[in-house]
Amino acid sequence: MSIDLPIRKIIHVDMDAFYASVEQMDNPDLKGKPLAVGGGGKRGVVSAASYEARKFGVKSAMAGNLAAKLCPDLIFVKPRFERYSEISKKIRAIFYDYTDLVEPLSLDEAYLDVTENKKGNPSASLIAEEIRERIFTEVGITASAGISINKFIAKVASDYHKPNGQKTVNPEEVLEFLEQLDIRKFYGVGKVTAEKMYQKGIFTGLDLKQKLLEYLVDNFGKSGRYYYHVVRGIHNSEVKPNRIRKSLAAERTFSENLSSEIFMLEKLQHIAEEVSRRLNKNKVAGKTVTLKIKYSDFTLQTRSKTLPYFISDSALILETTKDLLYQEKLKNSVRLLGISLSNLNTETKKNRDEHSQNKPEQKSVSVQLKFEF
Repeated sequence: MSIDLPIRKIIHVDMDAFYASVEQMDNPDLKGKPLAVGGGGKRGVVSAASYEARKFGVKSAMAGNLAAKLCPDLIFVKPRFERYSEISKKIRAIFYDYTDLVEPLSLDEAYLDVTENKKGNPSASLIAEEIRERIFTEVGITASAGISINKFIAKVASDYHKPNGQKTVNPEEVLEFLEQLDIRKFYGVGKVTAEKMYQKGIFTGLDLKQKLLEYLVDNFGKSGRYYYHVVRGIHNSEVKPNRIRKSLAAERTFSENLSSEIFMLEKLQHIAEEVSRRLNKNKVAGKTVTLKIKYSDFTLQTRSKTLPYFISDSALILETTKDLLYQEKLKNSVRLLGISLSNLNTETKKNRDEHSQNKPEQKSVSVQLKFEF
């Protein structure tokens, strides 16, 4: 069986345990030791874990006290985001030596479209290998990469030989690769969705592929259509070098639970000021203010309000947040508060860009055609 696929050569580069690797690079005494960035203190949360720590089950978003129980020799270090951003810029500079079609997903990962590249190299696999070697020699840390015909498969492949490895999925290998893939490896299938799929007898890509579109939509909503297409190797999203930011946020976890709205106002003022600073730095404003509340029992609640005008001023953000705070009674004491602004004025630009890009799809090629990767 063959399918039509856009002629693209996409690389997904993903740094290996980025924050932890930077800390180990800057402090040789930490090399080879189990390390967690963040997580210190009784209310801390792990932002990143070294591979030495991961062997004990320590992972990002885990409570620091649990991480310490799993790995008694775990070393906690405070995050240094300015340093991570500095290293990230050096890595991106390497990317731009090969192509201007670079779409950063975060500080530590990005998509690159090297279908046509500055080096004139027809092999995306060799380009990925060269980029990884340069990151190691010029920056000092390792990266993994996935190479294939679209962003979805490239991202899945980049996790295949971690750390410090890469995997290429050639056009003629796409269908078999996806059919054999564990459903948990599909990008976009989270833990809850995976459990639901298991209950319905879907364990691999082949199981997923045997389900009709109507069945997937009925059981998984809009995501069902996405699953139906990606398991067939269909994912036409282009690498977008200028990704439109959809929201800006800031949040804070407290050392002691807060039990009254009065105690939260000062905290919210500082958070609103931070959100305002980030908005102004990025020269954007938003209409929708969302208050995030995480209670002491770890249940999460969000409250939102959309204004008829764009705002970025901290006083206006705080005023709207206050309305949301007093909108209903708190369910419990609070361990975390956050404020985000969405519905940004970048959306207008996004709609214009999408309209201008409404043109015929790229040429297609059968997976049976030999295409050098």
